[in-house]
Amino acid sequence: CEILSSLPLQMSLYFNVYFFPFWWLITVAILYMKYPALSDYYKFILVTIMILVSLTELIRLYLGYVGNLLEKVPELAGFWLLTLLPQLPIILFLLFNEGLKIHSLERAVHIIFAAFLSFQVVAAFFALRRMVNTLATRFRLTEFHRLEEQRPAPG
Repeated sequence: CEILSSLPLQMSLYFNVYFFPFWWLITVAILYMKYPALSDYYKFILVTIMILVSLTELIRLYLGYVGNLLEKVPELAGFWLLTLLPQLPIILFLLFNEGLKIHSLERAVHIIFAAFLSFQVVAAFFALRRMVNTLATRFRLTEFHRLEEQRPAPG
């Protein structure tokens, strides 16, 4: 019985759990400081992004832990999709949009968070591919043994 969990992915998730509150506090503090200087549409966008990232990150980390440790393909696939689609583009938007008047500390924590997300996309893809291939092989072998048992005896 081979263990299919990915150790690099699990380590990344572990450190991400401790980094996310730090990222959130710094981002909210800097948003509070620069809020009066932002235009109205950037104010709306940043508040919406903070709410979206906060909710998505909690769900994403839970799915990553459950999917990786318990070797559950649907949860790990959900983690991969939540990392790839909303989280990574949002962090890249926060990192590269100069209209947001990015502070140097804010840029530093966004770079670290983007590095976590980029690594997790790659690691989760390989872990997911390995889990799917192994589970498909187990299913085929089980079906083969079941058919062998049902086959009538020769002669």
